[in-house]
Amino acid sequence: MVVIRLARGGANKRPFFHLVVADSRRAASGKFLERVGFYDPKAPEGRESLRIDVERVKHWEGKGAKCSSTVERLVKQFGKSKKAA
Repeated sequence: MVVIRLARGGANKRPFFHLVVADSRRAASGKFLERVGFYDPKAPEGRESLRIDVERVKHWEGKGAKCSSTVERLVKQFGKSKKAA
């Protein structure tokens, strides 16, 4: 099954996450099919902390991909922030 999930990067105590489309049987930091965004929880004020290509997420969901619970929350948060801006 294909899943949209977070893949961790960044240094120690400075997390950075890519939103990736991957096969669920692959390791969390292993190969992926496509990178559809990023999430930087430690971004300083004024710098972009979340970017998601919603079109590509919808495309993959249309093909049967499931979002992890965290990614679902981030997509909702991203949609609300875009409407507010």
